[in-house]
Amino acid sequence: MDDGLIWILVGLVLLMAEIVVPGVFLLWIGLAALGTGLVTVLFAPGFATKVVVFLVLLAVGIGAALTLRRRQKPPVRVNTPDAGLVGRMGTVTERSPAGARVHLGDSDWSARVSGEAEVGDTVRVDGVDGTTLVVSRVGR
Repeated sequence: MDDGLIWILVGLVLLMAEIVVPGVFLLWIGLAALGTGLVTVLFAPGFATKVVVFLVLLAVGIGAALTLRRRQKPPVRVNTPDAGLVGRMGTVTERSPAGARVHLGDSDWSARVSGEAEVGDTVRVDGVDGTTLVVSRVGR
């Protein structure tokens, strides 16, 4: 059997295995093997050239996959405590040494105030720590 056909057969087997086995690792090896098989059928290079072609095609495929992965958008943070709260304005309703309470929208939240804020002051939500808002006073 011709070397090029063996490379192509191995590439096709790897691509079929990729369908059965989860992940995308076998995809790049299978495509590199297919490309090496095509080069072997068309140009009949020596063993060292086949190995170099395979490694170059594999590196290009993995590089393309990593580039595409980097371009993916970060996952949307739905239903997380800070998803709709950071940046909103509220009013301090209680202030004690243990912490504060902030009225935000139609709810009261426990809050950790960075800086000085008194009852009635407007604060901005800078973050969320569990169920406690991290707020700072807005202007004066």
